[in-house]
Amino acid sequence: MTISYDVTGDGPAILLVHAGVADRRMWQHQVAELKSTHKVIAVDLRGYGDTPVAPKYSDAGDLLAVLEDEGVDQVTAVGASYGGYVVQQAASERPDLFARLVLICAPTDNVVPDDALRALWAEENALVEAGDVEAATELTVTRWIGSEADDSARDLLRRMQRRAYELQIPAGDVDNEEYPVTPENLTMPVRVITGAHDFQFFADSATYLLDRLPNGERKDLPWAGHLPTLERPSEALQLIL
Repeated sequence: MTISYDVTGDGPAILLVHAGVADRRMWQHQVAELKSTHKVIAVDLRGYGDTPVAPKYSDAGDLLAVLEDEGVDQVTAVGASYGGYVVQQAASERPDLFARLVLICAPTDNVVPDDALRALWAEENALVEAGDVEAATELTVTRWIGSEADDSARDLLRRMQRRAYELQIPAGDVDNEEYPVTPENLTMPVRVITGAHDFQFFADSATYLLDRLPNGERKDLPWAGHLPTLERPSEALQLIL
């Protein structure tokens, strides 16, 4: 089964990989701008948007398959949150394919989640297990997007998270093969972006990466929460470029 993705525009390839509370719709503002100068590939990972869950799969493997199907031999990959983690896996597996990485509020291996994030996950899981998907969705909208987001961005996040629950809850347990992340082997330029109002775990992940990346730079956004491309779309676009 292939994953769903859009290809728009022409030029150097740029791959957009969404956050774990979103789908490829989170990039709509950036795609509208980038398509005039780039070949933009925006994917829906398994269990998000238009891509159903499979019993066994690899998110990183799916990204590499998309690039192969599109005949891409060099790409800039932009990953938000969990999408940034998947990008790290794919680039660690095939660093020759990736010209540049942009990791936005992304986790990584070997970093321990902070207590506040663990508490949020526990609260979400309790709501889902109780069958209160609407409350779990509102929890996402309340906690995962920063104060700079407008009502349309919050509504989009609400719709994306609700869709993810629709796909993932009936699927139950699945086997997602993760590739090891090796920051020392990511020799391409890597921009690591963090939000001052995000969970500490993602700042700690950025610090861990920057200590190990051969060619990394960090951008700390004093105004941002966890989803800066939704919170200030135009400003976040410049960070990507």
